[in-house]
Amino acid sequence: MKYRVDNDLLSIQEARINIELARDAAKELKSFSQDQLDFVVEKMSEALHPHIEKLAKMAVEETDYGTFYDKVIKNRFVSEYLPQRLKNQRFVGILDENKDQKLLKIGVPVGVIVSMIPATSAVSTTIHNVLIAVKSGNAIVISPHPRAKETVRGVIKLLAKTAEDAGYPPGAISCMQLVSKKGTQELMEHPDVSLLVATGIPKVIDKLKQSAKPYIYGGSGNGPVFIERTCDIPQAVKDIIDSRTFDHGMISAAEQSIVVDQPIDQEIKAEFKRQGAYFMTDEEKQKLLNLLCKKDGSLNPAYVGKSAVYLADQANVIVPSDTKLLIYAQPYVDESNPFAQEFLSPILAYYVENDWQHACERCIELLMETQKSHTLVIHSRDEEVIRMFALKKPVSRMLVNTPSTFGSMGATTNLFPSMTLGSNAFGIMSSSDNISPEHLTTIRNIGYGVREIEECFEKKTQDEAKETIEEVIAQLLKKMME
Repeated sequence: MKYRVDNDLLSIQEARINIELARDAAKELKSFSQDQLDFVVEKMSEALHPHIEKLAKMAVEETDYGTFYDKVIKNRFVSEYLPQRLKNQRFVGILDENKDQKLLKIGVPVGVIVSMIPATSAVSTTIHNVLIAVKSGNAIVISPHPRAKETVRGVIKLLAKTAEDAGYPPGAISCMQLVSKKGTQELMEHPDVSLLVATGIPKVIDKLKQSAKPYIYGGSGNGPVFIERTCDIPQAVKDIIDSRTFDHGMISAAEQSIVVDQPIDQEIKAEFKRQGAYFMTDEEKQKLLNLLCKKDGSLNPAYVGKSAVYLADQANVIVPSDTKLLIYAQPYVDESNPFAQEFLSPILAYYVENDWQHACERCIELLMETQKSHTLVIHSRDEEVIRMFALKKPVSRMLVNTPSTFGSMGATTNLFPSMTLGSNAFGIMSSSDNISPEHLTTIRNIGYGVREIEECFEKKTQDEAKETIEEVIAQLLKKMME
């Protein structure tokens, strides 16, 4: 008699084993110094260099998303530039000592981290999350997207072996081999897990909240870019096209909507056309929409990470062979319009507003439409307008005169280099920062006694002082009883 093997049960068991091994490794890691951790990070970075192109090719072939060349750039960014930025930074052990104030700050690893990896940036996100976990002295278990599982396993196999050869504990870096929803759920709910990290996977948001664990969510993008009348028009257009077409539009921080200052509308359109953008008619826009969205309005994954020419061809829209970007005009923001959602493709909505004040309101409307936008871009030379945007926008990061894709991840700005971009839209446990080793540690504050409680108050008569102390004690006791 043949028995059916239950993949869910096997996946659950594997999840438990991986977490238990990670838990034991995390205990051992408590004794590691920052210098020991830095040595492991350095060795992993060196080991990645010969495999960057191979891993990019694996990702494209397995997921059928994006472009080989752009994935090589992402992989180099996290394997070369990130380690450079991490050098000489301390995240564990004594971080700060103020002998005059008698204060100490000590960085402590959170313990066991579970990281859920998307298919869109599988290699670069995996490398990033493992490197910052090791830099901060944590154990990490990777749960790959099913569409990228073989590629992610290859990355983890390389990193785990290199780390162990450099002295990192066995079991501190692992990857799920049997990927299933039940197995992932077991990882998220396991009592020995200290922190959950998910990047660009909207379907897990509710489960993150239900887990009752601290979590970090690298939010969806859907952010607007405002092109203000004082900007460098050719440069602004180039930045937007470079950003939106990178890896065929799969970076969540890439621009999703353009808001144009009306006095330069015609110049902007002409420049976009000159640099390879195609403005669709209403009929063409509807054809594209029918292709990209399922009947229920959700995004069809078959058309994620594809070129503008490919999408146009599949939608029976005739465009020049050198078209880089598809643009459609929108008169207003409409929640029922499927184009309001995040599209991981080289497509942009186009709005025109009379002045920067109206553009400001339009950007807020776009940011609030899905409550998921984490990045806004402005192209302008007017510092006053830039400041007003910075003060008013409900957004985690605002970029100025730079491509959103590269600026948000810290490549063309001095933000921390990261593939997991926090968003303030998902609840109190989410960070709005570019995620770094700092977010994978807790700070232990040490304070030495330096005064008696009576010294906290103004000098009074003996009776007044006695009465004050009694009041303070009474208040403290009351709070303790609450």
